[in-house]
Amino acid sequence: MENGSTHSNINRIGFIGNYLPRQCGIATFTTDLCEAIASEYQGTTCIALPVNDTEAGYPYPARVRFELAEKDIDSYRRAADFLNINSVDLICLQHEYGIFGGRAGSHILALLRELRMPIVTTFHTILHDPDPDQQRVLEEVSALSDRLVVMSERGREFLKKIYGVPPEKIDFIPHGIPDVPFMDPSFHKDLFGVEGKTVLLSFGLLSANKGIETVIAALPAILARHPNVVYIILGATHPHVVRNEGESYRLSLQWLAQEKGVEGQVIFYNRFVSLEELVEFIGAADIYITPYLNEAQITSGTLAYTLGAGKAVISTPYWYAEELLAEKRGTLVPFHDPAALAEKVIDLLDHEPKRHAMRKRAYLFGRAMVWPIVARSYMESFKRARDERRHFTPLGFAVKPLDKRPGELPPLKLDHLYLMTDDTGMLQHATFTIPNYREGYSIDDNARALIVSTLLEELGNGEAFKLASRYLAFIGYAFNTETGRFRNFMDYQRNWLEKSGSDDSHGRTLWSLGTVLGRSNTPALQSMAGWVFEQALPAILKTTSPRAWAFALIGIHEYLRRFEGDRRANQVRDELAGRLLTSYKNCRSDEWCWNEAGLTYCNAVLPQALLMSGQWIPNNTMTEAGLESLQWLADLQRADAAGGHFVPIGSNGFYQRGGERARFDQQPVEAQTMASACLEAFRSTGDERWHKEARRAFDWFLGRNDLNLPVYDPTTGGCRDGLHPDRPNENQGAESTLAFLQTLLELRLAENTLQPNG
Repeated sequence: MENGSTHSNINRIGFIGNYLPRQCGIATFTTDLCEAIASEYQGTTCIALPVNDTEAGYPYPARVRFELAEKDIDSYRRAADFLNINSVDLICLQHEYGIFGGRAGSHILALLRELRMPIVTTFHTILHDPDPDQQRVLEEVSALSDRLVVMSERGREFLKKIYGVPPEKIDFIPHGIPDVPFMDPSFHKDLFGVEGKTVLLSFGLLSANKGIETVIAALPAILARHPNVVYIILGATHPHVVRNEGESYRLSLQWLAQEKGVEGQVIFYNRFVSLEELVEFIGAADIYITPYLNEAQITSGTLAYTLGAGKAVISTPYWYAEELLAEKRGTLVPFHDPAALAEKVIDLLDHEPKRHAMRKRAYLFGRAMVWPIVARSYMESFKRARDERRHFTPLGFAVKPLDKRPGELPPLKLDHLYLMTDDTGMLQHATFTIPNYREGYSIDDNARALIVSTLLEELGNGEAFKLASRYLAFIGYAFNTETGRFRNFMDYQRNWLEKSGSDDSHGRTLWSLGTVLGRSNTPALQSMAGWVFEQALPAILKTTSPRAWAFALIGIHEYLRRFEGDRRANQVRDELAGRLLTSYKNCRSDEWCWNEAGLTYCNAVLPQALLMSGQWIPNNTMTEAGLESLQWLADLQRADAAGGHFVPIGSNGFYQRGGERARFDQQPVEAQTMASACLEAFRSTGDERWHKEARRAFDWFLGRNDLNLPVYDPTTGGCRDGLHPDRPNENQGAESTLAFLQTLLELRLAENTLQPNG
């Protein structure tokens, strides 16, 4: 055994990832690594910080000192505080997109940015074709980490070529495995009642990408040659699959076995087994099979375990298998090919010397992967990270409460949102803070509320689904299948007051549906939103309002984040973006950089839509037009003094070209749309001034405005309906409250989650 003091005083290590008894591969790996290092370096204290995907959490062992809530970004910042004040010398992060909250698992960035000790990150997934958010997250995790660990050479190449990571920052350390003796499979077979049988084995948490059906489909041919074969499928269905789909995949496998007439030779062990049990199952196997369905898997714990135990392995050619089974340590078969798989199994069973030679090569190769050796390799990586660390936190470091973080965003308060929401949806207006039933409902406000509730889901709020379901139900009911348009106004008795709403309300509703489809991870919401979005999209082409086009374009781009291959959505996007650019070119002059002859309401959505279109199509002319018009609007809506406060165009007359600009009444929705557009410019350009402009617009809510009076009401969580020349409008309606909440949530996502592209 070694002592931690021999490794640059690494006396206390924090492991971040999932942890047993949570049932997943990351939990098993993190637990095994943590325990291996604790065992190998008994002078080092190892603590674990797992991520919970359920509110109840798990009955963790004493080594777990702090639990993160997957979707609650504040818990990640609290974890950073915990680590910083508890004398942790180094963090070992297990990174997998799916275990952390936020878009592409981006909540973990809120934790990493505030840590003051070295960070060593192990990447369990390195994508060859990441989407923009996945690439951005992995690149920032890489930048925040002092060293990076990969478990395959292909992973090293991907980091260098795709993500621009310097090669000297990357350590190759193989996947750890238990150290088991090389033994005859017959030794353990009596434990499972398969003595005298030839055992094929697949194990791991069941999900539809595992390809088990390929093996079952190959069994008739195998059994025709070797009738004493049995196929053991070991492992519970993945908890997330059970939660969302039930046991439909396992049942489909059972039905397939019956259909093929092999149900007597297929054995299901439907549970998550301990390491000791797993070793016994592996020991009983004559051939291990990993029939995964696609190549994009950079590591596999199950494959590492079985190779290290000296098993004959047949696998489909996913990336990790190609590397691990090279030099005749295993054999590969094509994806989705039961006939080829059957042929390989029969060949290995027919030629016993060949099978045992393969087993020996695999076992000898695996000796470098046993956990004590892997633990020492990790400690060497930790030592390098510690020695290379150049930036240390100043002595004046102090933990700040959540509402005093940089930027001083106010805490989220949803009381007034709940008050304005009833069983039908979001009510339009309030008299002071009391809902005004007489004014009923509008689709505009329910669309805004759906956007807000989707952002709440992204930030991990537990009430998001309940709220989103209500607003989405209203929108679905508002859709008129006869016209392909949305109704807008409904009275309190639930009577529609029109057959079709305005062009702008149609565009705004498409924005909300696109936001659900692009950002929500709730299948029920996605299904409903997708059904309505598909039917409502064509009607936007018949509208004439540039704002309707802009609202719809923002929604289409949200949608295309996830479904970029949708040809029709791309066609509608190109048409609307072209119209918007044409309107800008036709109206623009050196003194008037705008799409129309007047500035009215929600002005900043026009440059925001141009910016998004320019970035995504891509079209540099659109991007330049968006930036130019947004800068012109920002300059126009700023008080005279240098660095002056935000002054939106007043709704009492607006601002016509060549006319006099209305100073009042100032509306909250103008601050919201300006902040949103500036955040988009910040993401697109990386220019910090756009972030400052977004904060300037947000500060209008808090009292940095013409009256030096707050528009946001922190006692209710609502927002006053605007600024008159002499006082705020004390009514706290839906539009104003939702404008504040949307701005706050977008700033939280921007400041706590993702960095700009540039």
